[in-house]
Amino acid sequence: MRIIALAAALTLPVAALAASGNDWNPPKPTETTKTCKGKRVWDETKKRCVRPRKSSLDQQGLLDAARELAYAGRQQDAQAVLRAMADQQASMVLTYWGYTHRKLGNLKLAQAYYEQALAQDPDNILTRSYMGQGFVEQGKYGAALTQWKEIRARGGDGSWAEASLRSALETGTSHSY
Repeated sequence: MRIIALAAALTLPVAALAASGNDWNPPKPTETTKTCKGKRVWDETKKRCVRPRKSSLDQQGLLDAARELAYAGRQQDAQAVLRAMADQQASMVLTYWGYTHRKLGNLKLAQAYYEQALAQDPDNILTRSYMGQGFVEQGKYGAALTQWKEIRARGGDGSWAEASLRSALETGTSHSY
């Protein structure tokens, strides 16, 4: 019966691509992933690779660099950038801590970060998507479906977060960006 309900829920049509802040594309490689090795980021001002704490990047720039490194499979390098973030309790910082730990196989720690992120911002649909994809990877489809429903209830219908979690539920495969 649960499988039938899951299948019925997932057959809802996908809305057209939303353009309001949904990033349907992986991050574009920058000098951070093309040139920098290890726990370094490209500093446009200095025109070289530097440690994240010594960079001139603002907080959004650091978060973008962490996302780019995580997508490139460089989870520990992404975590070095996250460590440089001023507000370790910001929902998106916690989300990427969770994401990188999940990709490193630290599922309990990832879950703890996702829960902290949602405590800061219950409407963070990206966190809900990544958490749900972690549930799919663990075979916890009911918990993943709950997150998918939460994304839709919080206005995320048709977003990348909703579509990627729905796809993970349908295929059993999670997504990286």
